[in-house]
Amino acid sequence: MVFSNTYKNERELEAIQLIDKAETLADKGKGDDAINLYEKAAEIYIDLGSYIKLDELFIRIVQIISQFKNNIQALYRLKSIIRKTEELKLYEISAKLLMRLANLSYKMNDWESAGESWEKASEYLIKADPEDFHSPSSLLLLKAGQVYERSRIKKDLGKRLILKAVMKINKFDELYEQEEKRALHLLSAKDYESSANKFLDIATYFRKSLDNLGDLLDEAESKETVLNTKSRFIHFIAEYQTVAALCLTLTKNHSFDQKIRDLGQDSISLFQKSISLLKEYLIPKTAEFDHEVILRITFDTMLLEIIQRNIGVKEVDSIDLLLKNVEANKPLAKKLKESPYFKISKRIQKAGIRDTLDELLKVHLGHFEKIKNTLISYYREF
Repeated sequence: MVFSNTYKNERELEAIQLIDKAETLADKGKGDDAINLYEKAAEIYIDLGSYIKLDELFIRIVQIISQFKNNIQALYRLKSIIRKTEELKLYEISAKLLMRLANLSYKMNDWESAGESWEKASEYLIKADPEDFHSPSSLLLLKAGQVYERSRIKKDLGKRLILKAVMKINKFDELYEQEEKRALHLLSAKDYESSANKFLDIATYFRKSLDNLGDLLDEAESKETVLNTKSRFIHFIAEYQTVAALCLTLTKNHSFDQKIRDLGQDSISLFQKSISLLKEYLIPKTAEFDHEVILRITFDTMLLEIIQRNIGVKEVDSIDLLLKNVEANKPLAKKLKESPYFKISKRIQKAGIRDTLDELLKVHLGHFEKIKNTLISYYREF
């Protein structure tokens, strides 16, 4: 809509007068009344399409809200304003307001609300400008994940968001899915060398992300988050290197023997690091063990056993490594021994890999399920 200059000037004057009155009320400590006038002024700027002024106005409103002694009242007013900016699809302004809401919720120890606000703010920044806001959006996602980890309800979501955020920061989130699909396609086509190279590319991306973790995670704020996140990236590097080594073994090309040994040795070292980090995370706990972490640490134990068998070395007893210093924590030891991956590890130690293939087929390996089934079918022919 096109406005005449006269109409525009009159409406802008009206808005300025409302802001002046609002400032006077704010100085007198009448925050609610001041915000009402600010909102009326904001509606005028919305009508005129003056969104730059809106940004300034909402920042001022939030400053007044932050002075409220009643946090519940502050949350209510802030949420009401955010709904208006969301309706208008003012994504950047909505993101800024949501960050304020997240900080306020965080102070109140409302981890779910804080996480939701940071997560939504991250989404809105991407909608506002995917290129300019790529980095701040990723960091907000990381904050959301970290605060979700404090919540019993959304702890698992927190872990997934931290992983997604770190990959996003390293511009690896979308590429990862594409590369894994490509690697799986090559493996299904029995192009073992090419599939191995793709899996190694993925491992390299995770290694780069791991190298950058120190700059992203505040160890002093959340040691558990750091331990869990580091172990997760080490876990992925070792996993994909192990799969690559298994693919190269299937080529039956002895020129790859040294490369297979090198990959195996490095993966053995990485699995040991991952297991040690997760034990540091788990041992202090006496109850309510994170099921996903239990599965991950025993999965690493199983792969440690498999890769040692594949390259014909016995550098470490995977079961002993897992249970060392754990037996004193009987509930934890019991949980570890109940894991299907722990049982597979024991079976491999007694009977070897070839006689454990049927057992492996029965166990679900998460996102590695397709890879597992394909590899096992080929190993039967090997």
